[in-house]
Amino acid sequence: MTHDLKESFNADSPPAPAALAAKVRTLAPSMTRSMQRVAEAVAGDPASCAALTVTGLAELTGTSEATVVRTARLLGYPGYRDLRLALAGLAAHQQSGRAPSVTADIAVDDPIADVVAKLAYDEQQTLADTAAGLDTVQLGAAVAAAATARRIDIYGVGASSLVGQDLAQKLARIGLIAHSHTDPHLAVTNAVQLRSGDVAIAITHSGSTVDVMEPLRVAFDRGATTVAITGRPDGPVTQYADHVLTTSTARESELRPAAMSSRTSQLLVVDCLFIGVAQRTYETAAPALAASYEALAHRHTPRPR
Repeated sequence: MTHDLKESFNADSPPAPAALAAKVRTLAPSMTRSMQRVAEAVAGDPASCAALTVTGLAELTGTSEATVVRTARLLGYPGYRDLRLALAGLAAHQQSGRAPSVTADIAVDDPIADVVAKLAYDEQQTLADTAAGLDTVQLGAAVAAAATARRIDIYGVGASSLVGQDLAQKLARIGLIAHSHTDPHLAVTNAVQLRSGDVAIAITHSGSTVDVMEPLRVAFDRGATTVAITGRPDGPVTQYADHVLTTSTARESELRPAAMSSRTSQLLVVDCLFIGVAQRTYETAAPALAASYEALAHRHTPRPR
């Protein structure tokens, strides 16, 4: 089995208006500062920007027309005209159902009720952004590979390792051979044993975690089908991924680091992947899941004395 290295991220078709803001949040960290100004402007005030020519938006953001066009293309639009149409659609969408004015800026002296409200809104926004930006074609391909895999290896460290363990135990309960590797040395030595027909899944929000990239590279070289679940669709991990599943992350704050917000979107992608596999393998998955429930049932019911 041979692989072609992944090209820089760009959608096959322009994103829907509702997905534009999510895409800006996902891609902004990898943009140049001038492109960030354009992206932040269009996401922050789509109605006003939709009324501007390419020259007007360049003047508003203190950039050049070329920068505006490059930003539009990075966001998945063939040109600025297509971006303007999406901005108009996004503005209409916001007017029809404007989100509440809640932010994730949690202060050290916030009442606990405010903390609950801010975190709940942030979690909802993160899930909505991830769903809007998730490439279902890539997801379907990853599901198809996992459903027929001889073996599935999952790599993640830190908070991502918890997500990897969650996926591994879900897949195991429907009868698939799946292992989550958190030790980077063991991950590499296990990846060496993979081959065509196997699947390797790397989970890394930054897209550049060496301890996750290395086993994925080995699996890629060995011919396994490789999947990256990452918040950086242009990150270095994607060069070793046949399929890239992009996650979104709420804005970080001092009291809410990336490890917390990224895990929310990762768990959504993992659940989508698992459900897709369970659907494709339903004839064997359903009995296996029922058997696992039955095996654990006595642990949830107090035994008579």
